[in-house]
Amino acid sequence: MVKYISSGSPFEEKIGYSRAVIDGDMVYVSGSTGYDYETMILPIDVIEQTINTLNTISKALEQAGCTLDDVLRVRYYLKNLSDLEVVMPILAKAFKKAKPAATLIKADLIEQEMKIEIEVTARKNASKA
Repeated sequence: MVKYISSGSPFEEKIGYSRAVIDGDMVYVSGSTGYDYETMILPIDVIEQTINTLNTISKALEQAGCTLDDVLRVRYYLKNLSDLEVVMPILAKAFKKAKPAATLIKADLIEQEMKIEIEVTARKNASKA
């Protein structure tokens, strides 16, 4: 049975997607950006955007019965590769236990102010395997 998770982002309704989709033990979290979806504020700073992005992903994973430690794959989309050095310690800390397969892509993002987008795939209880 497939289950859909929403973060309440207006983008989900506007574009027609879910923050995350659960299919059995697998959890697919959509590309998430640095918005604070409670306030709909996008910080200017890439560090703050990265922290918000990881918080959004963590909340979706929690609703699915997972944590960042259960992530198997992560894709990072950065507007400016020069930001990598700044956010690397934050990402390394977030995925220290999971050590997921990772891809980094330089990409234009949907809004000019967006600096980072992250998507993950997790499996329930992967951290316990």
